[in-house]
Amino acid sequence: MATSKFVTVSTVMERFNLTNYTTDLNLDEAHVTVADVNRPALQLHGFYEHFDPSRIQLIGNVESAYIAKKTDEEKAESFGKLFSYDIPCVIFCRGVKPADILVQEATKANVPILGTDRGTSEFMSDLIFSLNMDFAPYTTIHGVLVDVYGEGLLITGESGIGKSEAALELIRRGHRLVSDDVVEIRRPNNERLYGRAPSITQYLIELRGIGIIDVKSLYGVEAVKDEQRIDLVIKLEDWKKEKEYDRLGMTDEYMNILGIDVTCHSLPIRPGRNLAIICETAAVNHRQKKMGYNAAEELYRRVQSNMTSC
Repeated sequence: MATSKFVTVSTVMERFNLTNYTTDLNLDEAHVTVADVNRPALQLHGFYEHFDPSRIQLIGNVESAYIAKKTDEEKAESFGKLFSYDIPCVIFCRGVKPADILVQEATKANVPILGTDRGTSEFMSDLIFSLNMDFAPYTTIHGVLVDVYGEGLLITGESGIGKSEAALELIRRGHRLVSDDVVEIRRPNNERLYGRAPSITQYLIELRGIGIIDVKSLYGVEAVKDEQRIDLVIKLEDWKKEKEYDRLGMTDEYMNILGIDVTCHSLPIRPGRNLAIICETAAVNHRQKKMGYNAAEELYRRVQSNMTSC
């Protein structure tokens, strides 16, 4: 389905280090508007029913072998028709170089031809994933995103409650900062959310009373990460004496982000509580649950077993 968003072909070329065979064309003027790609084997044989011209066209071994059997006139005719559909670009995989006649036809039709040495299936998978991230549903959340033992921990809460301080302590304990203050979240599919920092605040943390610090400069490249899947939300809130908090964790709470429910823990803030250690433990416990072990359920099982044996 078409979208108002687009990615320029020049961006795709730079992102995947592609070779440009149509150097006379301006790749910034060629736009990709969908995440899907197509291998045009049927189209090169003349079948265009249900053909979507908005997709990037990939040429692999099968298509290359078929093209090689054609004369220059037949190649010009086949690709001339393909190029007439105003496709964004054609990418030759496995190091195959397009014939001169194809480059000439592409230049006349203003369709870029690019190339890569990578295998077709591998490259197609990475290309689709990359484009899905570009066109994915998108939102921003006020919070901090940290990679804790491989788990994406999104820390939210009111301004000034201690999110950045908790993130800084986690960094000092060997974990990695993804974003502070504003987290850009994308949903490339119906199962996963990925967060990253806006380019203007990447690797930076704001600490009240100190100011802005550059985590990458202070703690090194191992302390930061560009992007992270979001697995768990920690919601910081002021301690309320009259409020009852979950002490066993038998029932999971969730926060809905872009239509996906993410496990969420409300963490009351009180003097003397070490937020970093609690957040770290929550991440490890969440990972353990995904591996099939739930400590709360084990406690319940032991209690039931003890009551039965009495």
